[in-house]
Amino acid sequence: MINLNGTLHQETENILSINNRGYSYGDALFETMKVVHGKILFWEDHYFRLMASMRILRMEIPMDFTMEFLESEILKTIEANQLSKSSARIRYNVHRKVGGRYSPDTNLIDYNIVVEPLNNDFYTLNQNAYTVELFKDYFVAPGLLSTLKTNNKVINVLGSVYAKENGYDNCLLLNTNKNVVEGLQGNLFLVKDNIIKTPPLEDGCLKGIMRKQIMELIKSMDEFELEEASISPFELQKADELFLTNVISGIQPITAYRKKYYTSDVPKKLIGKLNVKIRLG
Repeated sequence: MINLNGTLHQETENILSINNRGYSYGDALFETMKVVHGKILFWEDHYFRLMASMRILRMEIPMDFTMEFLESEILKTIEANQLSKSSARIRYNVHRKVGGRYSPDTNLIDYNIVVEPLNNDFYTLNQNAYTVELFKDYFVAPGLLSTLKTNNKVINVLGSVYAKENGYDNCLLLNTNKNVVEGLQGNLFLVKDNIIKTPPLEDGCLKGIMRKQIMELIKSMDEFELEEASISPFELQKADELFLTNVISGIQPITAYRKKYYTSDVPKKLIGKLNVKIRLG
């Protein structure tokens, strides 16, 4: 079942117009969330990121778009898909209403909620071989818009095609200043000695929800120092460890980049702390 503006529909129904602005112009935002047994993980962070993103894109936020209302709509959709007692991936889509071309006729919005089941309730560490390469065909523009989860993800699509064609598990994106920004599906962290670095938002990386959780965990660990600083491609082969983060997979260690192989000691430490944080939250 799909939730469109509060009404449940069968997945087989044609509920979106061909003139949908998210399709026609990428005039849309989305939040990807993990729900475990009816609990939306990091819900407050997701909600405030969505509200901030809608304001940046000049979308009119409905008066009833409270945390409680949106949470109830998500859980209603979960229940309709009989996933209340398991884990699920949620994609919450918001787009401007149909009308206009580049200049919209209105800033009013529609929303829809799509659900799919997940296997794991908590985060586990995938320790299989995971090889990455730089994607250098196109570059991310540094700045505020690149930090948002909009429907303009063509560079991620092309990077994914490149990775598949060349046998990589993921690619790392560069910005126009030739700094490493993030992975195709997550934020990047680099470990060197006792310093853990992650690119700053000013470089154009996604303002990731899991990025925020991991940064908070690192700050609570006395043995590491966290830095938000630009990462050059040359640093990748000097690093001790690299890992990616997102709210669905949690933490994904990178095992190899070109001729460099990495350990995954820090992800092993963080994954336990992350699951404890979820239980206590």
